[in-house]
Amino acid sequence: MTVGENLLADGVCMPGTELTVPAEDLAPLAARVKVLGDPTRMRIVQILAANGSVCACDLEEPLGLSQPTVSHHLRQLTEAGLVVRDKRATWAFFRVADAEVAALASAVRGLAARS
Repeated sequence: MTVGENLLADGVCMPGTELTVPAEDLAPLAARVKVLGDPTRMRIVQILAANGSVCACDLEEPLGLSQPTVSHHLRQLTEAGLVVRDKRATWAFFRVADAEVAALASAVRGLAARS
């Protein structure tokens, strides 16, 4: 659809009516995107994607952050379902939730898709 096709006869714009992402799906999608809106969390996802399963303790140095701060960011990513936590003895290992990240990317792409 071109811009001209969205104009009514009187020249007033009419918003598109065929939306690719249902309104009820926008709030959860926005919440997940917001979690990734932090550069540190993006970096964590990048590190995990490149290295597979990583111990939380091994993220402090490359991020230049303290353990509590790293844990905070990992908790945000885990609660959003973008990262999976695996407990091994006393250590916590994290990995990207590949299917969830792929679904998020697909949903974001769907926002701009033309029907």
